[in-house]
Amino acid sequence: MAQQFTKDSFASEVIEASKAKPVLVDFFATWCGPCQAQAPIVDEIAADFEGKAIVGKLDTDQAIDVARQYGVMSIPTLIVFKNGQPTERFTGVQEKNVLAEALNKNL
Repeated sequence: MAQQFTKDSFASEVIEASKAKPVLVDFFATWCGPCQAQAPIVDEIAADFEGKAIVGKLDTDQAIDVARQYGVMSIPTLIVFKNGQPTERFTGVQEKNVLAEALNKNL
């Protein structure tokens, strides 16, 4: 199951943590239909990469400033962070293999 990031935990759980392991963040909203379709795929990725990468979700309605900081204009947007920086970015629903490949490139 994917972690739940918040605006308060983002710096420590994503930016700092990505210095040790890549972090995949699913920027979503509870009212977003495509986000609901993406959610089970993100949970599968979280299970597949347990111990190798950190996978989590950030509710953009609860963390508008963080979403703005990373230029999230539509959701779902998925960003892989490594060493504190975004390295991969996807907008719209992504298949599991696309996300797995992005994380593998950053391991």
